[in-house]
Amino acid sequence: MSSWTRWHGPAMARLWGFCWLAVGFWRAGLACPTSCKCSASRIWCSDPSPGIVAFPRLEPSSADPENITEIFIANQKRLEIINEDDVAAYVGLKNLTIVDSGLKFVAHKAFLKNSNLQHINFTRNKLTSLSRKHFRHLDLSELILVGNPFTCSCDIMWLKTLQETKSSPDTQNLYCLNESSKNIPLASLQIPNCGLPSASLAAPNLTVEEGKSITLSCTVAGDPVPNLYWDVGNLVSKHMNETSNTQGSLRITNISSDDSGKQISCVAENLVGEDQDSVNLTVHFAPTITFLESPTSDHHWCIPFTVKGNPKPALQWFYNGAILNESKYICTKIHVTNHTEYHGCLQLDNPTHMNNGDYTLIAKNEYGKDEKQISAHFMGWPGIDNGANPNYPDVIYEDYGTAANDIGDTTNRSNEIPSTDVADKTGREHLSVYAVVVIASVVGFCLVVMLFLLKLARHSKFGMKGSNNLASYAMKDHWLE
Repeated sequence: MSSWTRWHGPAMARLWGFCWLAVGFWRAGLACPTSCKCSASRIWCSDPSPGIVAFPRLEPSSADPENITEIFIANQKRLEIINEDDVAAYVGLKNLTIVDSGLKFVAHKAFLKNSNLQHINFTRNKLTSLSRKHFRHLDLSELILVGNPFTCSCDIMWLKTLQETKSSPDTQNLYCLNESSKNIPLASLQIPNCGLPSASLAAPNLTVEEGKSITLSCTVAGDPVPNLYWDVGNLVSKHMNETSNTQGSLRITNISSDDSGKQISCVAENLVGEDQDSVNLTVHFAPTITFLESPTSDHHWCIPFTVKGNPKPALQWFYNGAILNESKYICTKIHVTNHTEYHGCLQLDNPTHMNNGDYTLIAKNEYGKDEKQISAHFMGWPGIDNGANPNYPDVIYEDYGTAANDIGDTTNRSNEIPSTDVADKTGREHLSVYAVVVIASVVGFCLVVMLFLLKLARHSKFGMKGSNNLASYAMKDHWLE
């Protein structure tokens, strides 16, 4: 009984008061508008009384609006406008729903900063017109506009085009009101002088040498007359454009090798939609070795490198100044190709001290060449513990049958790198010599032991024979007496 009194008396009242105070602080912390409820990731406003008259906003000092991913608004008859900066703070917004409300106007740049938007539902509002400019930069998977009193005009013909090109089978039944206030299915709407535009790009050969200049021309057509603009992406080279009515030109100067492979587009856009014509820029330039490092050991030893060039450069390695004839034990491997950039390594299979030395990479194409050198040390010479590089002895190596080189023959075979099978052969020969020496030593030792034992045995026999003779002489003297 005392326990019941404790939890339903003044203590219980204090507990409930604390809870409501915490809820109040949470709500105030989010600065949630009246008629709305808020959480860390969601805002929903569905209470019609008193309702909201403007798009819900959170105070800057409240919960981070960037974390809001869904806004749901329903039964808000006094909400009529979405201004340009109403939704800007909700950069993480994915789902926006405004249904059964009084929405009449949406600013053209209302969703400019909401690149994450995927679903928009404006069902049963008061929208009479809606431009495609609101949504052209968004990758929407759903745009629901059923139940709005659209006016039949060229301004909403983009919705018809969207419905016709949409791959989803769930087509909306959209209508518009004509001059006689009659509902016309959008699918059958015909508006004179209202169609998609077209763009045609005229360009010379877009394979150009680095440092040169080029001019592209574009013509657009359509009714309503489209606007023309160029989409050059992240083009590095200096460029400028001129536009006059339905004609436009783009001048690119001092073309950079970094722009090879980039796409350039001429875009025509009007109320109904857009069209574009695109070309890819190809830049030829001399090779550059941008990366060459000391060998690293993984499954094989690798001298890593990165080479840029277009057309693809031919690669040639030199070892201590002489052409390196590659084989299955020493060869060039390209692991990653990124348009005009090649990442790879000179792969060596089990190199020894015989492979230490200076390696030079030469990359060459019709526009020029580049070379870089690296010193490689794989292991110390036998008997040298400090790993220092001794002077290379003047040893003339034999031709071990490495593959022929595409650029030229070996001019100094005294400096050629020996392949790994030669090192293996030398090792086997040394092992054979060691084995023979060991066997000979064992046999010699055994012979010495046998001779020693035979000598001992012979001395023992002679001693026994002498004793017997003495005994015989003693017996003979006894009988004579």
